[in-house]
Amino acid sequence: MTAKPKPSPLFLGIDTGGTYTDAVLWSEAGGPSGKVLAKAKALTTRHDLAVGISGAVDAVLEMASTNPAAIKLVSMSTTLATNALVEGQGGRVALVMIGFAEGDLARDGLKAALGTDPVVFCPGGHDVHGNAAKLDLSGLEAALPELEKSVSGFAVCAYFATRNPAHELSARNLIRDRTGLPVTASHELSAKLGGPRRALTTLLNARLISMIDRLVAATEGFLAARNIAAPLMVVRGDGALVSAAFARQRPIETILSGPAASLVGARHMTGLDDAVVSDIGGTTTDVAVLDKGRPRLDPEGATVGGFRTMVEAVAMRTFGLGGDSEVALEDGALNPRILLGPRRLVPLALAGLMHGEAVTSELERQLRAPNPGRMDGRLAVRTGVPERLAAGLTGAEAKLYELIGAVPQALDRLLTSNAQNATLNRLVSRGLVHVAGFTPSDAAHVLGRQANWDAAAARLGAELFARRRDGRGQFIAASPEAISERVLTALTRLSAEVILETAFAEDGLDGAATVAHALVQRAVDAHPGIARLSVALDRPVIGLGASAPLHYAGLAELVGNRCVVPQDTDVANALGAVVGQVRVSAEARVSQPKEGLFRVASGESVRDFNDEAAAIAAAEKDVRAIAAGRAKDAGTDSAEIEIASEFRVSTVEGQRMFIEAHVVAVASGRPRIAV
Repeated sequence: MTAKPKPSPLFLGIDTGGTYTDAVLWSEAGGPSGKVLAKAKALTTRHDLAVGISGAVDAVLEMASTNPAAIKLVSMSTTLATNALVEGQGGRVALVMIGFAEGDLARDGLKAALGTDPVVFCPGGHDVHGNAAKLDLSGLEAALPELEKSVSGFAVCAYFATRNPAHELSARNLIRDRTGLPVTASHELSAKLGGPRRALTTLLNARLISMIDRLVAATEGFLAARNIAAPLMVVRGDGALVSAAFARQRPIETILSGPAASLVGARHMTGLDDAVVSDIGGTTTDVAVLDKGRPRLDPEGATVGGFRTMVEAVAMRTFGLGGDSEVALEDGALNPRILLGPRRLVPLALAGLMHGEAVTSELERQLRAPNPGRMDGRLAVRTGVPERLAAGLTGAEAKLYELIGAVPQALDRLLTSNAQNATLNRLVSRGLVHVAGFTPSDAAHVLGRQANWDAAAARLGAELFARRRDGRGQFIAASPEAISERVLTALTRLSAEVILETAFAEDGLDGAATVAHALVQRAVDAHPGIARLSVALDRPVIGLGASAPLHYAGLAELVGNRCVVPQDTDVANALGAVVGQVRVSAEARVSQPKEGLFRVASGESVRDFNDEAAAIAAAEKDVRAIAAGRAKDAGTDSAEIEIASEFRVSTVEGQRMFIEAHVVAVASGRPRIAV
């Protein structure tokens, strides 16, 4: 009797974006690229992420008539961390700087990133060879009782901690023992030199912990409720997969997670080895380059929200441009341009769907006024995050936060001064409050090109925006349809600009943004001027995102090459999440503090050797073991490990002089699946 073939395992991909949560059910069977069995979307519910996740996943399970027990792997990508950095959101954290001076805050954007969050300076740190200065944590110890009441976590960075992490470990242990709050130490995130930028990366990681923790907890809770007993993986910013537990400790590595997954998905769906990939979402547009089937990586670290981190990720340029971008008007111009982003608003159509009369009645009231108001079409509503995340508010912030409830309130009634407007913006930055307003998504509803939310609320918002006046005192548009067409045209034009800007930047050209703007402007201008300019990409554009078919329809003529929008473009991130591999690395440094002494710094250990070969061998053994352990923690039992060594030497009077060695181990493999 012939045994029945075992059914192919099923894989569940989830992408939690700023507006939508996507789910896809995929099988390896069905050809070289496998087969998408079902896909679905649900609104991302920031107050309780499990609601949006369950809405999308339950839909694909129902469509495919699948037994949840057949799912052997769950993998998710997310744009939540990326969006938080672009929008300046995140928990309030305390930064602990060991061995640094206050002047170091001015480097690498650290002071701007810190904002009003507290910082504690402590004597200590190490030199380039790992030799210690005297550590004094008494100032930190004295500050902890007050800090633990007002922050959600701590970031610790010590001078040359990558050469000796002992002082960071001491501070980390003290904070955990006294407060029980999450602590991120800089050596855990990067082995690169550059203290202020490492501190910046650590600070951002600490801010993101609560957000990613809530996402993972919500997903795990949902899977348990549906009896899906499969490993949960998360996509990192370089496109690799790691276990959920791994991502919880290092959420900074999930910045650009969604875009990285989309690149993997784009390559998988189109088979194109060379392309520019542009992924438009609700909050951001993410642009990157595929070369020979692999995404270009940025070894210097990902730049998001204006901050250059030390996280190796896809060489992705992220722009605050999406379907939910804030629509604004250029100030003081006779013929003002439409401005989009970088801030995300809750579209009025979505607010109307969720809150009904509470939204439309306020918009109708504003339309009845004889003259347009500065705050017309804007409402505020709480995000619904846990109250503990509102710790550390100033008196003015707390007072305004109390006035804002779970039902949207019109800003013209809520705010009584310009100072309160600044206060509201700070609450938005903390992730405590959403502002609803007119967006490209609303414009699409007005024109009938999108129909999933409340078109009536969108139309009211468009009418209010069209009543705004230009520099001559005239209405900027004659109808809601006219202003909506202008908004969508502006979004396509700006999309072409950011794609060309990315291409110019990848080619190493200065002034990329200015040149891209000028070229696109000439392309759309009826009177292009005396100088005829044209530009063409050397590869096609892959357009990703649910709104890509709408916004990228006229893109080809602006970028000079074809635009490919795949069939499953709306779930590219979720699909990319399940077809990737686990990949982790470990690094060691070998230095020579004095002649004949070779010091190995690997992981959290520092050891000395009297022989160069012995030191290199020890470093290679260490990184192999560390990489193997990290690969297992990251979710694979079948990792292949490759080791590469780079030496810095000099020649003095014909003699080779060892300076330093850098040893790197990379472990990669497919994630483990449930049996």
